[in-house]
Amino acid sequence: MSESRETALHRRPKGEPRFPEGPAPDPAGSHFERRIRSFQPRRSRVTPGQGDALRRLWGVWGLDIDGQRTLDLDEMFGGLPVVLEIGFGMGEATAQMAADDPSTGILAVDVHTPGQGNLLSLAEKAGLANVRVANGDAIILLREMLAPDGLDGVRVYFPDPWPKKRHHKRRLIQPEFLSLVATRMKPGAVLHCATDWEPYAEQMLDVLTAHPDFRNTQPDGGYAPRPAFRPLTRFEGQGLDKGHIVHDLLFTRV
Repeated sequence: MSESRETALHRRPKGEPRFPEGPAPDPAGSHFERRIRSFQPRRSRVTPGQGDALRRLWGVWGLDIDGQRTLDLDEMFGGLPVVLEIGFGMGEATAQMAADDPSTGILAVDVHTPGQGNLLSLAEKAGLANVRVANGDAIILLREMLAPDGLDGVRVYFPDPWPKKRHHKRRLIQPEFLSLVATRMKPGAVLHCATDWEPYAEQMLDVLTAHPDFRNTQPDGGYAPRPAFRPLTRFEGQGLDKGHIVHDLLFTRV
């Protein structure tokens, strides 16, 4: 069946960005070396509301991780302490945490376009001035765009567990990542991880415990109770319904 005339008129030419005023498809391009990534872009439909938020708000609260500049977090967040959140899904938990604690800035990173649009929309509706949405690779952000000792915390909630053994090298929480993120955290800042995948939780606990730049906040050296500031997400609720056990890990940058 041939496409309709209306569809043909609105079809994007090859290579043209989906949202010309929104997030770039590959912001860092080929400026940095190829490496094994801990994430894979997810292609799913952007709703009209999400698309509208991307077009209107990306230039206000969004940024592309291009690796070409150092961010001034004080200017970006008006001097607030800043927490980096890596992977925020659809953004509901991020928006709730920002609303519950307006005295903390949240720099939220993801590659999922619908989630970026949804978080921007939620931030606008709630009048949140303490959220910025970053598009791209968190490793490039940490390594190329954040100054040393600038972060008051880092949150990694429910990262991809890469359950197959041959894919374990893609997991984010590895010694190399911890060494990098430690250089960008202030002494005393907290790295907070959460996962509902038991083998990954065990790996997280092992590599964090062994790393010289981090110390467990739990006297017994184990997992932490879910802190009140981390909302129970829809994704987490689905996991709990399936019998999954969620583990929180809170480690201080020494």
